[in-house]
Amino acid sequence: MSGNQSNASKEHCLFDNDFTLAPVYVISLLAIIFNAFVLMVFCLHKKACTVTEIYLSNLAGTHLVMMCCLPFVFDHARLSIDWPFSESLCKLIPAVIRMSTCCNIYFLVLAILDCYVALVHPLFHELMSRPFYAKLGCLFVWSFGLVFALPIFITSKVKLNSQSNTTECTLDSTSQNQYLLYEVRNIIFNFIIPVVIILFCSVRIITILRKKRMGFLKPERTEQKTTTLILAVVLSYLICRVILYVVIFVFENTDSQKCHIMLEIINLVCVCLAFFDSVLNPILYIIIGKSFQNRTKEFFKQ
Repeated sequence: MSGNQSNASKEHCLFDNDFTLAPVYVISLLAIIFNAFVLMVFCLHKKACTVTEIYLSNLAGTHLVMMCCLPFVFDHARLSIDWPFSESLCKLIPAVIRMSTCCNIYFLVLAILDCYVALVHPLFHELMSRPFYAKLGCLFVWSFGLVFALPIFITSKVKLNSQSNTTECTLDSTSQNQYLLYEVRNIIFNFIIPVVIILFCSVRIITILRKKRMGFLKPERTEQKTTTLILAVVLSYLICRVILYVVIFVFENTDSQKCHIMLEIINLVCVCLAFFDSVLNPILYIIIGKSFQNRTKEFFKQ
């Protein structure tokens, strides 16, 4: 059996009916509503956003964009037939998902670096922690994500599969080698490097906070709340992202062509958990973020 047929079989095994995809659509809908609400609170509030809030609002923007595109991908996987949309969407949707995934992790990097510098180099933080610099950093991240998404946009095409006699949204076969090199760069720059930075900063932040408590010098309440929120958001991202990569690796390397109900259920649960990060972040803002709680109250009073 060919690779395309094998992949189609696996897709059909996981997405063989509307019921199995219902949780994914529910998560997408909740994520769109929650992150749109977060953006409304941050952007439409009369009070200007702090540096941390600028990063978190952009993070919510990446989740919103990704969740708006996700139903198109899963709808195609559920149908397991011709690409039901235009070639423009075939180019746009994968590129936007790649861009938002790239920007997502780098907004986390900016947020955790801001917390790290605030604890380790407070004087330098006071000098550099300005909304203007934060917005400039966010603009750079969006531009960086756009550059990484450009090859996906260029190489994605709707093509006829002669074996199954169906049209597929796939990469141009003449660009497979270039795409492989691009994927290696993507793993290095969009996963390994940012995760190393995040882990280093997280460990240092936790160590510094522990030393402050042991020295009976409690950090300021606002500083502690902000740091706790960022660490919680980072932890949820890392857990969900690791789950996603494990699912992709295990599912792509499964040789069985038969639909086993347990395999289908496990994969569905893992896929839902992987994307639940987009729902979890706004919940963390409400539970942990004291500033966001105050903004929400003032927003409704407005």
